[in-house]
Amino acid sequence: MEKRPFSELGLSPEILKAVDKMGFEEASPIQTAVIPFGMAGRDVVGQSATGSGKTAAFAIPAIEKVDVSLKKVQVLVLCPTRELAVQVAEEFGKLALFKKGLMEVPIYGGQSYDRQFRALAAGAQVVIGTPGRVMDHMERGTLRLDALKVIVLDEADRMLDMGFRDDIEHVLKSVPEQRQCLFFSATMPHAIQELIKRYTRDPEWIRIESLAQNAPQVEQIYFEVDRRSKIEVLTRLIDLHDFRFGIIFCSTKIMVDELDEHLHARGYSTDRLHGDITQAQRTRVMDKFRRRGFEFLVATDVAARGLDVDDLEVVFNFDLPNDAEDYTHRIGRTGRAGKKGMAFTFVSGREIYKLQGMINYARLKIRRERVPSLDEVEEAKGNVFYEKLRATLEEKKFKSHDQMVDRLLEQGHTSTDIASALIHLMQGDVEEPAKKTAKVRAEHIAANESPAPSAPAPRPAPVRRDPPPAATPAPVAAAPEGPASAAVRPVEAARPPSGDKFAAQKRTYERKPRTGREPGYSVVSFNIGRQHLVTPADLVGKIAGVTRLPANVVGAIDINEDHTLVDVVSEHAELVVTKLAGIRIKNQSLKLAVVPPPAG
Repeated sequence: MEKRPFSELGLSPEILKAVDKMGFEEASPIQTAVIPFGMAGRDVVGQSATGSGKTAAFAIPAIEKVDVSLKKVQVLVLCPTRELAVQVAEEFGKLALFKKGLMEVPIYGGQSYDRQFRALAAGAQVVIGTPGRVMDHMERGTLRLDALKVIVLDEADRMLDMGFRDDIEHVLKSVPEQRQCLFFSATMPHAIQELIKRYTRDPEWIRIESLAQNAPQVEQIYFEVDRRSKIEVLTRLIDLHDFRFGIIFCSTKIMVDELDEHLHARGYSTDRLHGDITQAQRTRVMDKFRRRGFEFLVATDVAARGLDVDDLEVVFNFDLPNDAEDYTHRIGRTGRAGKKGMAFTFVSGREIYKLQGMINYARLKIRRERVPSLDEVEEAKGNVFYEKLRATLEEKKFKSHDQMVDRLLEQGHTSTDIASALIHLMQGDVEEPAKKTAKVRAEHIAANESPAPSAPAPRPAPVRRDPPPAATPAPVAAAPEGPASAAVRPVEAARPPSGDKFAAQKRTYERKPRTGREPGYSVVSFNIGRQHLVTPADLVGKIAGVTRLPANVVGAIDINEDHTLVDVVSEHAELVVTKLAGIRIKNQSLKLAVVPPPAG
């Protein structure tokens, strides 16, 4: 069954806006099939397992039918477990984000009755609960279903297996006769068919086959990682395996932009693709990627659809995909033509239940691993260098420097000291270009001299560099081995690494802020200031990362309490305003404007 864009399913602007914010760009097969019938008010029987994206399939039409002015329960979803009830409630909350006045509440055993009483009394229109607790509230009189419009049975076969049949029948007999009923079940045993026959009216049957897709040549691994730690874990894995060519998938366009900027600032060669990239830019980026003009492509699912790139070493699911089909589509980018590949997936919080559903639905062969420590990363990098050095010696692909070595030996240096010094120079030499650039820029600023305006040069391929220990972010706690281990703790906020290409600017700006309009520069106003804890490095990094302009297009920065004035080379000022509009810094959505020059 084919996918369709959500915009073609007759949804309200509020739902389309929420769907876009969640990163959904196309409806999954079950969503494409169910939503039109759900919107039309038809009863539906969907044979589909967890992992197929079915929650949005019934949640979207249900939300569309809710009258927010009526403070009564209008949608009831029955789930077999408290974990699934909470997950479904969260999905409803995200999809109803822009439908003001809609309130959803999960009710299940083990949670305080008082909290559930308050939510139901406040007029929740959507209730998601386990059958036992739902029936309990009905008997107490705290849950009334006289205004119910939609009832959903999610994972009906599991609820029957858990002994909830009597509770389910009690609930179904208590709801109004004129209501819409949606059944979802992975299997269709006789007991389920009896319920469907008794409580639905001419239902539309929709069957989505379980996926058996898998990539036998792809090694699949997942990590439980706190959201704030994902970038740190990502860079550790890249360094640990010495990856040089891969794709990193994110769920939203904003996340693609931010991750691309963060990785570039850390010294990785990246570019990006998402729905806002023009076809000309897309063609340029893909041509360059195929030529290995950069290391990692950061992309959304739709932007990467149809890519044909050979020899990918790795695929990262930085954000968990929406369904199992998207997952198999992503990881199928690597391990082609009989070659081996790797796929890493990051999950946080309750996403683990969603991933488990995908594993069962698509029969994925994916294993859990702990996050590598910093020591392991350093050891691996040393091993990579050792293998390269050993191969060079064995193949004798080097020029002889016997005369220089003899001179050093004559001066009393041992052969091991000479070799160690050479290795030290080789490993440290890659930092020199970055240090030199930062130093030149810092000297310009310290001397109150702005670099002359110039046309933007192509962004050079950054050199990967390792920050010294003093500037290394707090290590991510590695989860112990085993299935019951806890998720990774968040990385604490830390200063940018000293190797960061904007670090020198930040230190100099903080020592000596400058103000004033300079020749060849325009002043751009930002709606953030000291009260938002913004720093010059935040602004320089965001401008350079988002616009792809060199850092020297930025001149003076004047940070005020609630706004900031930034000098930008005049020919690039409008581009900066356009590109950064809506981008977030310090959790603030940017609003920018070019400040008109003073009269006269």
